[in-house]
Amino acid sequence: MTFAKWVFTLGGIWGVLIIGSLFFLEPVVVAQTGPLSHPDTYYGFAVSTFAWQLGYLVIGRNPAAYRPFMLLGAAGKLGYAGFCWTLYAQGRIPITVPAIASPDLLLAVLFVVAWLKTRPLTQPAT
Repeated sequence: MTFAKWVFTLGGIWGVLIIGSLFFLEPVVVAQTGPLSHPDTYYGFAVSTFAWQLGYLVIGRNPAAYRPFMLLGAAGKLGYAGFCWTLYAQGRIPITVPAIASPDLLLAVLFVVAWLKTRPLTQPAT
């Protein structure tokens, strides 16, 4: 279970740093892409994703108790990075976006490995 604790704690810390920076980077995004047409979507993404990073930290505290959520975390990481690479392949976003999202592919694999290595909690007899 130590592996899962490390993976989810480090994944959560990484995410807090990366996603947390979005709350301060709107001027940089605007300078590169122009005014945000939907700031509610930008901040909605940032806050929802930030909440998941906190969830990874919670999972890291007690992996067996939160084992069912591990695969959801992996799916989120894989989905985001996968869509970034798909959008890049279609010429819709610059290479910097999927490059920054690529560590999520590794984290998705590590989350699945952590899930496989973590035993489910045994339910007490009723």
